[in-house]
Amino acid sequence: MLIEHLNRQLRERAEQALTRNRRTAASPCAPQQRVARDGQPAREMLAFCSNDYLGLANHPALTAALAEGAQRFGAGSGASHLVSGHSLAHARLEAELAAWMAPNIPNARALYFCTGYMANMALAPALAAQGATIFADRLNHASLVDGALLSKATLQRYAHRNLVVLERQLSSCDSAIKLIVTDAVFSMDGDLADLPAMLALAEKYDAWLVVDDAHGFGVLGAQGRGSLAQFGLCSERLIYMGTLGKAAGVAGAFIAAHPTIVEWLVQTARPYIYTTAAPPAIAHAVSASLLVLASEDGTQRRAHLAHLVALLRRQLTLLMDAHPSLGWSLADSHTAIQPLIVGDNAAALVLSAALERQGLWVPAIRPPTVPVGTARLRITLSASHSVHDVLRLVHGLAMAAQDMHV
Repeated sequence: MLIEHLNRQLRERAEQALTRNRRTAASPCAPQQRVARDGQPAREMLAFCSNDYLGLANHPALTAALAEGAQRFGAGSGASHLVSGHSLAHARLEAELAAWMAPNIPNARALYFCTGYMANMALAPALAAQGATIFADRLNHASLVDGALLSKATLQRYAHRNLVVLERQLSSCDSAIKLIVTDAVFSMDGDLADLPAMLALAEKYDAWLVVDDAHGFGVLGAQGRGSLAQFGLCSERLIYMGTLGKAAGVAGAFIAAHPTIVEWLVQTARPYIYTTAAPPAIAHAVSASLLVLASEDGTQRRAHLAHLVALLRRQLTLLMDAHPSLGWSLADSHTAIQPLIVGDNAAALVLSAALERQGLWVPAIRPPTVPVGTARLRITLSASHSVHDVLRLVHGLAMAAQDMHV
């Protein structure tokens, strides 16, 4: 009965063009990758789908630090942080991350997690007990949604970036504990939350502002210190989650906040307490990544990335102006995430497949990851891309447009 039910559900997903397929990378994360799918031999592809925004995932300094960390600390941690798995590498990284965030969160303390998903699953259930209220943007990442649903708090969601509705919700809420929860850079649209206005609302209504900066850490702000630095924010009301497997190029995540909040997470957050600590070598490599982010190399990579973003947007605008019947639109994003909105699920798959035949790897993103009717190609740029790579992508899209007889 279960197998029949699942097979029926899978058929329905296929009929709606919602089936997801994995590809297997046979080479390190980079714009040029050898990729296999459906049992076929690996082929060279130019990828525009990684969150490795600064091209650090295969950086020599990071791979050397990872190897050095394994030699010093071994392959695994052996236990959870609160048993015996908390190593010197973890402790040093947390101190470095706390110092990194101190200009934006006074007296910040940092706590390292295996993944960003785990960090977000830890936050809301630990901080928002029964009687609390969570206010969440409707386009928040799934991990923020799941964390809120796991908590015992009342969940109120507001339309994307609609702070008028958010303030109305806050003004009518009498909960003693209020958490405003938002992505900083929205992962499927690439636009930014209005963090200064949101912090002002948090201060006005005695709430806390939880910021998921998965796609801003390392890219935005001076030295890549993230969205809080980008906006020049500083407040003890900020609770910050940054991931370390995207622009930072390694793995894991951290929460930075007032020391009392972090201590409460250590004592009560189940995803932190009841999981084996990440290998210390990973933390050691992240420490090396922070040095690169703050260096001149990091600054140059961010500048090059910004140049590529501007170039892509100009070229795609020209392409869409030349082919208005396509019905494509470009999201209002000036980050490395550049969604090309197609609309129909099947049309997005057709376009992605047309690019794949040209050796271009750009995934189609469909519901429920994005709202119904907004299927898209999620183009992501990296500092490792060249100007020629971007122009090749635009040419590939132009060729696909001609093949679609528009």
